[in-house]
Amino acid sequence: MKRAVSISLGSSKRNKSVTIFLKGEEILVERIGLDGDVAKARQMYLDLDGKVDAFGVGGVDLYLRLDEREYPLHAALKMVAGVTKTPLCDGRGLKHTLERRVFELARPQLGDVHFKQAFVPVAVDRLGLAQAVAEVADQTVFGDLMVALGVPLPVYGIPAFKRVARVMLPIVSHFPMSMIFYGSDGAEKEPKYVKYFEESDLIAGDFLFMRKYMPARLDGKTVVTNTTTEDNIETLRQRGVKTIITSTPRYDGRSFGTNMMEAVLTAYAGKGRRLSDEELNGLIDELGLKPEVMML
Repeated sequence: MKRAVSISLGSSKRNKSVTIFLKGEEILVERIGLDGDVAKARQMYLDLDGKVDAFGVGGVDLYLRLDEREYPLHAALKMVAGVTKTPLCDGRGLKHTLERRVFELARPQLGDVHFKQAFVPVAVDRLGLAQAVAEVADQTVFGDLMVALGVPLPVYGIPAFKRVARVMLPIVSHFPMSMIFYGSDGAEKEPKYVKYFEESDLIAGDFLFMRKYMPARLDGKTVVTNTTTEDNIETLRQRGVKTIITSTPRYDGRSFGTNMMEAVLTAYAGKGRRLSDEELNGLIDELGLKPEVMML
């Protein structure tokens, strides 16, 4: 049996272990949350290096990709320094393949969809999803400056977002861990930037960023997200969400993060290294991986 382990700075309350089969290959999928303890995470990476088939890096990204360039997040890379045997997967590969194709892969269940306005609370770490969303919405609003940096300025459209990102990413690259890790439990705060949630019929992005400021009612809206537990789905149901699309498949009631699923595919492939976008797309098609669509 192969073993893929996501070591996450996120909450231990969201831990999950499940055994799955991909074309007869048995894979133990484990998500281990360490509640923001960077030193403990670093030690666990070193202890398990060479003993598992692939690591997921949860809670932070190692690199942020913009078009063909990748910007290193030095604080996160320091955490995994010394890992030499087991491949490290922070999910950026699946964010530019599986999430980039989310509406294409969900078409059998969804049909062709179109939205008036999409709101992506934070897009800098999932540009593939942002581009997919922009293709099915008349207008797309990006909340990165608001939600991630507290600057009350929305950004409209992919071209403007990329201009902002090109300026910000060389700076973000050197942020301390306290600024790139966004909390261990995703606890809700007072609703904020409610206008953009309310005016949009599509909301997309990481669930913990979304949950941070979302209003009490989201009636009739479509949500594209991942890393959701059964409780998270129930929260969205109670707020009136009409359709939930999790960009990664659900196993035993849980959609894992892209880092975990990329680690699963890396373990399955058995190449002992991260997979290219081309290889990931090939596996997505070969294994029939597709988003989960829930009509509530």
